[in-house]
Amino acid sequence: MPFITAASKIDLPYKTDQQEAKKQAQEMFSVNFPEAGRLIFAFDNTEIITRNFCKPLSYYTRPNTFEERNNDYINTALDYSVLAIEDCIRKAGIDKQDITDILFVSTTGLATPSIDALVINKMRLNPHINRMPIWGLGCGGGVSGMAKACMAAKANPDAVVLLVAVELCSLTLIKSDYSKSNFIGSSLFSDGIAACIVMGDNHGTGKKVTYVASSSKLYYDSLDVMGWDFQDTGFKVLFSKDIPQFINDHIKADIDEFLSKHQLDIADIKSFIFHPGGKKVLDAYKSALGVDGDFLNKTRAVMNDYGNMSSATVLYVLEKFMREGFEDGYGLMLAMGPGFSSEMVLLKLKG
Repeated sequence: MPFITAASKIDLPYKTDQQEAKKQAQEMFSVNFPEAGRLIFAFDNTEIITRNFCKPLSYYTRPNTFEERNNDYINTALDYSVLAIEDCIRKAGIDKQDITDILFVSTTGLATPSIDALVINKMRLNPHINRMPIWGLGCGGGVSGMAKACMAAKANPDAVVLLVAVELCSLTLIKSDYSKSNFIGSSLFSDGIAACIVMGDNHGTGKKVTYVASSSKLYYDSLDVMGWDFQDTGFKVLFSKDIPQFINDHIKADIDEFLSKHQLDIADIKSFIFHPGGKKVLDAYKSALGVDGDFLNKTRAVMNDYGNMSSATVLYVLEKFMREGFEDGYGLMLAMGPGFSSEMVLLKLKG
């Protein structure tokens, strides 16, 4: 079976204290958004300590257009993707010319040619690489991208698949959007860039993180739970306060159904590699799954240190597991995203 051989993540240069972000948000919103004073404590309730930002806080106070922000997205995504990929190649002990496939996941900016093409040009990767740009999966994109990378490696045992996720959520902030969703989003979302390398079964030994199976589910009649509303000024964030309740209502049965197909149950999962949508989302997982102990400790630590980086976040959690170690047994990657949807990947872990 395919296996994950390396994971890398980027600590951006403008990592910012949550209290500084709170202070700026209050200054930006208070004049035109009367609810700002009542809602400002949302920044404290996130449990986020620092946020990963690609620009200094002063950038977000300046007037700019969607075109300017999107150009910054392209340039920043390219530069930091290359850094993450180079680190991942080094960790995997391969040559860049060994890469056979590249999957690029993002939802926070637009580029055609897609960013993977820019990466291939800049790094002078093999021009015959199979390319799969994946756009629009939001927070679910990291797990879905991993599933697709593993399926590509399963189809070709000689494959060396590069998965890259880039989300620059801060560049989507619309200063003139005085909605509750935008205000709450400004307390949660941040920027992240991660890369992983997945290899087909013909590549050597030392397979510590092996792919077993994956699952996707789109929930009918839930299109308005999370997404973008595209406006002249850019990407207006949409997400429902009912997301934690949605998780409570569905996720336990969905996980049980997925695991039962492999003669497993939740007690067999030793490592929970979840996307941290926020404190309320993590509390919903804890309530719904009923697992003993702080089983989401690494997920929570990534959220505390970086914020919600959309699709890239779960790969930061995976990188933390691979760097710090994991208990032998099964691991479950999980994320929820627009649609509303869930994505799962089952892994076999060997320390």
